[in-house]
Amino acid sequence: MKLKAYNTFCGGLPHTTSVIQWGEATVWKIGGKVFAIGREEDGDMVCSFKVSEMSFDILKEQPGCRGAPHLASRGMKWIQRYSADTLSDDDLKAYLEGSYQLVAAGLTKKLQRELGFLKDGK
Repeated sequence: MKLKAYNTFCGGLPHTTSVIQWGEATVWKIGGKVFAIGREEDGDMVCSFKVSEMSFDILKEQPGCRGAPHLASRGMKWIQRYSADTLSDDDLKAYLEGSYQLVAAGLTKKLQRELGFLKDGK
């Protein structure tokens, strides 16, 4: 996946915003909270995203993936995909959408309601 495709995909998810920070990384957020961090490095896409504990335990051992620097070392369940050895672009998109959902679920109930994640006062 190239940076343009990453930005198109993340930008297509509802209520997302992006900023450039942390050494020219394109950082995507939902409700002001980060769900994906991506940049091109030597022509390849390097991308970090939040995962479940089980996915973290599996992916961190796979070729082309590792615990995301600065995040996983602080106990957060974030994976960095630095090559397509294990995760295809379609798999990466599924994990990016999963990260979006995980982060959205952690937003305040008020913000979840405002963004349309909660309906009927639930």
